[in-house]
Amino acid sequence: MLNYIWAGLIIFSLLFAVSSDLRDYATDEFQNGAEIGIELIIPENTPLQRRTAVQFRITAGPDASPEVYRAEWFPSEDQAELIIPVTEALPAHWRKVAQFQDARDLTQLRALVVQRESGAAAVTAVITLPEVHLVKMRSITKAAFDMAEFAVTLAIGLIGIMALWLGLMKIAEESGLIYKIVKVVNPVLGFLFPNVPKDHPALGAISLNLSANMLGLGNAATPLGIKAMEELQKLNPDKESATNAMCMFLTMNTASVQLVPPVTLIALLGVGVAELFYSILITTAISLVVGVTAASYYARKFPEPPAVVPAAAAPQSES
Repeated sequence: MLNYIWAGLIIFSLLFAVSSDLRDYATDEFQNGAEIGIELIIPENTPLQRRTAVQFRITAGPDASPEVYRAEWFPSEDQAELIIPVTEALPAHWRKVAQFQDARDLTQLRALVVQRESGAAAVTAVITLPEVHLVKMRSITKAAFDMAEFAVTLAIGLIGIMALWLGLMKIAEESGLIYKIVKVVNPVLGFLFPNVPKDHPALGAISLNLSANMLGLGNAATPLGIKAMEELQKLNPDKESATNAMCMFLTMNTASVQLVPPVTLIALLGVGVAELFYSILITTAISLVVGVTAASYYARKFPEPPAVVPAAAAPQSES
């Protein structure tokens, strides 16, 4: 079902992009190819055969005004460009073109000089702004590639962490340490997960996951959460739907109390994150109470029979 939802969202976004771009063409939103008359203010005795700083006024077009703007005259063999810094002083249309132009540097406009005349009083010219096409489609394409790159980077970054923590979980399970942890947390987790058998390894994985979340170790909590879900799935009689225990664990994992701010937040705010300690603690505590209350309510409203432990998953007896 989720695949159909994602496919629908992708199709809807493409249709929206195409319709928006067609509307821009129909209304000539970016005035592609429109010629704009300007008056150049050039320093005295400065030839236009070399690159130089100039000023200009817009003398023709909807943005004509006596306002003076800075620019750089950039001649080449067969044509010339006016390199205009993008500032708040520029007309709104020019800033919009700069924002959506197909260029690496969006802080400047490279206007093409299509005509130039030198008179006794001043130098006049006609320029055209960069053409803008397929704004929405280019944005969606860029976002798709950026998220694909982010997904690969994230997956590669998690491989080592997941291998380490899942390996430690396997060692703890084989050595019997996980069952000792379960006995310690049974009084609390036994109340929240009544359908999970006592001393089941799922309770140990849940406790470790919640501890990692509370300490702000998001990357360490991920493999532990996956292991906990795998153990809960072994107790699930209907493999196509989540049990009440799974819903409760997901709620606690999502709304976990944060005793230590997440690593990402520390990286963004630095030592300033200390000012948010009590706010984070109170907010996450409230979210946890609300989440657990809601999950408990639905677990009581839709009760399930006690889970049956498969023989292979039963705790090993100590020799």
